[in-house]
Amino acid sequence: MSTPTRPGLISPALAPLRPQEGQPLHRQVEARLRDLAAQPEYRKGALLPDELTMARRLGVSRGTARAALTRLVHEGVLERKAGVGTRVAPPRAESGIRAWRSFSREMAGKGITVENFSLEYGIQRAGGRAAAALQVEPDVPVFRLDRVRGWDGQPVLYSRSWFHPRLRLTGSEDFARPLYDVLEAASGVQPDAAREEFSAVTAGAALAKRLAVKPGTPLLLRCHTVVDARNRPIEYAEVHYVSARFTLSLDLRREQP
Repeated sequence: MSTPTRPGLISPALAPLRPQEGQPLHRQVEARLRDLAAQPEYRKGALLPDELTMARRLGVSRGTARAALTRLVHEGVLERKAGVGTRVAPPRAESGIRAWRSFSREMAGKGITVENFSLEYGIQRAGGRAAAALQVEPDVPVFRLDRVRGWDGQPVLYSRSWFHPRLRLTGSEDFARPLYDVLEAASGVQPDAAREEFSAVTAGAALAKRLAVKPGTPLLLRCHTVVDARNRPIEYAEVHYVSARFTLSLDLRREQP
């Protein structure tokens, strides 16, 4: 729980870090910055300390502090303006383009706690579309993850993800955690971009049973391919959302000539 600070006092969130086994340093910095962003004065618009001050107080390099800040800016937790500084980003509808990074964190920002209703994983042969997206042969064994998630006791989405063999997933990973945190911890791979496709479908018998709806119920199908910084595919996923329980919001802005 965050504790408000009085002017002139250093927040506990900026106390020097102590190394934690198995947790990358930049992840520890991110956690501290999330605590800092949750404090009342920063939620009301106060500027966060600059990255050099953060680095000095936390006892890390400026590059580590910058990496953590940049990640939270990309997630929409913080916003940075040149010549002004860094603030907590004001509440707003999350776009579907950002949501592929962490659905559970996106929903947490809306006050919703995501529940895992089922989780299945193992090695499977890559199908036609998954193989094409991952750029592997159709008969190549790949790691597949199936999850049903939702909230308030109701399933909201069913996702099926296939991962490129280079990630070398084993099944010992904790897939209850945010997916891309798990991938980075297991393989060192970070997602960099995603290609999204959307279509309207209806639930067949098997899918209807998983999502606790009637066969024929309208669903939103979202297919995405996630790539790393070298534009190499790392994941292909098909996600079915129950339309009556989920709304996808997209923020569009006119492109300047």
